[in-house]
Amino acid sequence: MAQQTATIALGTQAHNFALLDTASDKLISLQDVSSQKASVIMFICNHCPYVQHILPELVQFAARYKAQGVSFVAINANNADEYPQDGPQYMKALAHQLQFPFPYLYDQTQQVARTYHAECTPEFYAYDGNMRLAYHGQFDDSRPSNGKPVTGQSLGQALDALLAGQPVPAQQVPSVGCGIKWRSR
Repeated sequence: MAQQTATIALGTQAHNFALLDTASDKLISLQDVSSQKASVIMFICNHCPYVQHILPELVQFAARYKAQGVSFVAINANNADEYPQDGPQYMKALAHQLQFPFPYLYDQTQQVARTYHAECTPEFYAYDGNMRLAYHGQFDDSRPSNGKPVTGQSLGQALDALLAGQPVPAQQVPSVGCGIKWRSR
């Protein structure tokens, strides 16, 4: 069943983290992936059809914006005990296969996802140069079965505004995807 993102106040400061990058086997912190222009934190996973649907375009999109000084990081917080295909070894394989231009971090304890109030995959957070939330929502209007092309238009409009020093439109469409697979507490 599809789930929608929660509403988070724009202007919220990004929360620090330090997680394992499955592609490089290095510990990556928020400071390592923040940019003075704009930074994107994405919650994704390997198995979600909503993520799989946008992933090839997302990789190209991130490479284009990275060339303009925008930083990107992806975080997977799914319970790999219940969803083994979302485990670190499979994350690493996917990152190498698709040549991710961003770290792919594993949030094993799910604490980072909880701190960010992440609800689904994919879910996008764009921060300004001061690491204040400027955009929280969808990549674009495309879904696995709606026939709309994957363009990254929604996130792209937010990043274009940040790069131009303009305000990001306050009207933001929540992301829709698979609910994060939480561990039992």
